[in-house]
Amino acid sequence: MVISTHHMRSYLPTMSDTRAPSGWPDEAGIYEIRLAGLLEARWAVWFDGMTLTQASDGTTIIRGQITDQAALHGLLQRVRDLGLPLLSLTQTQQPTQKN
Repeated sequence: MVISTHHMRSYLPTMSDTRAPSGWPDEAGIYEIRLAGLLEARWAVWFDGMTLTQASDGTTIIRGQITDQAALHGLLQRVRDLGLPLLSLTQTQQPTQKN
């Protein structure tokens, strides 16, 4: 079965359908990613200079400034490529807004 382009459009979400629900945190900010397993500080270079902290519970916390959703997704792809389980992702601070 072949679907023509004008029929496909009805199946694709519109831009208004893809927005995050109101109340979700802004894209930019300081994020913490907690991974199961320990990463040495040398991995900070691979994570664009973010801070890596080894916690006493055997997890690693990656913390730093994320500028937008594209940067966040790129960082999560690197986490995926490591093969370590992702335990949590938290936006800990939003940037101050300039008036």
